[in-house]
Order: sequence, then structure tokens, then C-alpha cells
Amino acid sequence: MRKIFRRLGWGLVALILVLAALAVWKREELTRLMAVNSLFAEDRIVGNFSHMDTLFLSRGMAGGTPSPLPEGPRATLPDGFDAWAEARQVTGIVVLHGGEIVYEDYRLGTAQGDPRISWSVAKSALSLLLGTLVADGTIPDLDAPVTQYAPALRQSAYDGATIRQVLRMESGVAFNEDYLDFWSDINRMGRVLALGGSMDGFAAGQSARRSAPGSDWQYVSIDTHVIGMVIRGATGRSIPDLMSERIFQPLGLDRDPYYVTDGEGVAFVLGGLNLTTRDYARIGQMVLQNGEWQGRQIVPADWIAESTAPGPFTAESGTGYGYQWWLPPDARAGEVWARGVYGQEIWIDRTNDVVIAVNSADRGFTAPGVMTEKIALFRAIADSLSAN
Repeated sequence: MRKIFRRLGWGLVALILVLAALAVWKREELTRLMAVNSLFAEDRIVGNFSHMDTLFLSRGMAGGTPSPLPEGPRATLPDGFDAWAEARQVTGIVVLHGGEIVYEDYRLGTAQGDPRISWSVAKSALSLLLGTLVADGTIPDLDAPVTQYAPALRQSAYDGATIRQVLRMESGVAFNEDYLDFWSDINRMGRVLALGGSMDGFAAGQSARRSAPGSDWQYVSIDTHVIGMVIRGATGRSIPDLMSERIFQPLGLDRDPYYVTDGEGVAFVLGGLNLTTRDYARIGQMVLQNGEWQGRQIVPADWIAESTAPGPFTAESGTGYGYQWWLPPDARAGEVWARGVYGQEIWIDRTNDVVIAVNSADRGFTAPGVMTEKIALFRAIADSLSAN
């Protein structure tokens, strides 16, 4: 009995030593995995959303020479705004009217200069970059198969899907986007990112289809990574370099932005962009101005029109979906919307000449009525500014 105990004892010691060595060897990966598991915790979410580069691998970009946003007379927002902002855990809001800042506020201990995680607002930004590559002939045909530029996707669920279909979330790929399900595809993807895995490998590993490409609509976040693969394959360059050169430096951001990356240094293009709230507003204003900024055409006007038009299918809750841009239910003329989970927004109302950029840490963003209430408030803000 004593011999067995001694054997088990030494075996246990050996196991502990192996685990300890593994913990040291993979310390960074395990730290990032722990960060993923507590990313949205009530006592950490606000700070995490403003410091993603301390939690994950990241890649900085040059934001160019800052181009100050002019400031107009401060507006009074509609009744109920403060209660809404408190309930939705808003951390930053910038409202532009006629290209001028008419309202700006930072909450929950955040500041104007904080970089804030975009989540899926990054998808709309990537669409702008793609538009410049379509215009210069680098990617001349949106109806080409994605495998033409991303051959790693051959024999995956993306084989046979076109660039346009993937842009519109019509890939047909089966993907569980439930953030509240630990085993969902979106959460498995998050763990791949945290552990320094390959997002390209994750995309190429998608094998299940729910339908034929182009036959229906379903929000599939990894579709946007595939668009990033297409862009990288067509140009031979990284997304951060292209984004900086073609979009951010011409805009002249408040501060240098960054992307969260995977273990291979590939940008997390479907949700890993980090900008200030003012810089999200700059993007919205450039789109409102049909791709023009301070006398320079950054994104072609015809791409802005095409990409922000609704596709053939109605998306979730009656919303429309273009090339990585949303249109609200019963969209009014000139309205288009970039949306990210936990309350990241760029609301653009071209008719009323209004842009509303919002960053939040809203853990209740999926609750019934939240989207409807948000749309009503954004419209009330735009209407009140237009009436003055």
C-alpha cells in the first residue's frame, strides 16, 4: 500500500510540475483566454472595452495628421436621453450636425481620447476599404468566387460563394452567432483568437452549410473575415496597412488606431477595430458626404450608394442589409447604420445631415425593445436638430 501511495505521490508531483511548466510556457495564451471569459463581466466591461490592447494581441496603425472636427452650438438632446444613456451604459457619444460637433459626452469614467472597441462596426469600415479596391480595379468583379483570392477556402463551406454573396451575409454557411452560448461558433472563434490561433484556419475549417450561397440571409460574422482574406489575397498586403493608407490617414484621426489580431498577426477585421468615439463619427461624416472628406474623395460615391443600399433579403427584425451596412426597419430616406454588439453605433441620417456615434458597455443589448427604443431616440435627435 505504501509503495502504491509513493508511486501515486510521485506521479502527482510530476503532473503538477508538467502543468506548472505548461502554465509558464502558455502564460500569455492562458491570460488572454481568461480575459475572454471575463471580458463582459459587469465590473470589468467598461475598462476592457477601452483597453483591448492590454488583453489581446494587437497591431497599431498610423491615423494621419489629426483633422479637427469643428464645434457648433451645443444642442439639447430630447427628453429621456440621459435615462436611456444610463440604462444602456453609454460610455461615449458624439453628435454631428452639418459636420460640426453639437453634442459630446463621456461617461462611466471614460475620456475623449480613449480608444473603444468597435465590435461589428468594424465590418462597415472594412466595406469602405473594399470599395477603394473595387474602384481601382484590384478586385474588379464582386461576382467572382471568394476562392479566386482566398484559395485556402477551397473545399470549405465557402467554396462556391461569391464576394458579393459573402458581403451581404448570403454565404449559406451555417454559423451559430449566440453570444450567450459558450459552445456557439462565435464564442469558439473568440477562444481561437485568445489562444493565438489562426482566424484563416478557423474560416477554412467551416464545413457546414445551411443553404446554397445567395439563397437566403443569415448574420455570419466569419463572413467578414473571408472578405478580409479576399482583400489580402488580391493585394498581398495586410488590412492594417491598407486601412491606414487608404482610409485613416486621409481622414486624419484624433489618435492612432489599432486592430486586435490573431496569433499570426492577422487583423480581427470582423470586430477588432479600436478608435475614439470622435473617429467613429468622422467615418460616419465621410459616408454622409458620399465618401468625401475635406475636399478629397476617399471612397467612391458610387460605392457608398451601392454598399448602403439594401440587399434582396430582409435581415433580422425587419432590418435591411447591404455590403456590411445595416438599414433600420422602415428606413427613412438617407438613413444607414453601422452596428456592433454591446451598443456600438454609427447612425447616419443624410437627409437631416446628422451623424450619431455611440460607444457603450451594454450587457443588456439583446433585451426586447432595445433596438426599437434606440432607433426612435436616434430619429428624435436627428429631427430635433433639423428643426432648429
